[in-house]
Amino acid sequence: MLRDRGTRSSVLLGCSLTIEPSRLPAFLEALPRAAIASDELLSPVQPEHEVWAAGVTYLRSRDARTAESETKDVYERVYDAARPELFFKSTGPRVRGHGMPIGVRKDGRWHVPEPELTLVINRELEIVGYTLGNDVSSRDIEGENPLYLPQAKIFDGSCAVGPGIQLDGVDRLDRLTLTCRISRKNRVIFQGETSTSRIRRSLPELCEYLGRELEFPRGVFLMTGTGIVPPDDFTLESGDLVEISGGELVLSNRVDGE
Repeated sequence: MLRDRGTRSSVLLGCSLTIEPSRLPAFLEALPRAAIASDELLSPVQPEHEVWAAGVTYLRSRDARTAESETKDVYERVYDAARPELFFKSTGPRVRGHGMPIGVRKDGRWHVPEPELTLVINRELEIVGYTLGNDVSSRDIEGENPLYLPQAKIFDGSCAVGPGIQLDGVDRLDRLTLTCRISRKNRVIFQGETSTSRIRRSLPELCEYLGRELEFPRGVFLMTGTGIVPPDDFTLESGDLVEISGGELVLSNRVDGE
């Protein structure tokens, strides 16, 4: 697992997404080791990288979006369509790392985390690793009108990625178990689990569509949709702790509602 340790690793990570996947293990093994002494980690997404996201890739997500939306058929149609939903989520500097606060919109009333397998993709659109992502969203804003999607998805603290990049197991990403636990005042108020085997589309297919008319010379991160949806009466509140796990990784962030 490659974890960000500051400015120098920013350069190394940028370089690592431009070299051939077969050379990555030896490249990283040769790097100097350093201890991590903080509960907060910088996100592995660097300033030159972008984070994109795929939507409605799980049946559970389609059903949730259909239920919340005033224009229900768009979600049913995109789930079955040949072309996936892809949208821009965040620039590198806006991404929050492990242990850093996430946010909710003050002009919304229904806020949820969206735990997602996040692909680490090189300039050749090859999956070279994975990490975890939290696509924090305002469901009431998106449900009011699909054209409000950017406002429902892009705001301060809406994107967390980390804690690092896992290189092993890329060939098993189609059967990875993802879990989410939300605690409030030291009490667990929601737990959920899914498997990436429930994603309707293949991961290489999502990468291929993302890169059809876009070049990512320094690589890109792609969230792959969520299959874990809290009940309709749930909304994130200030102080809530969201913990997402997948493989050997755990991404933990507390909500800062101020």
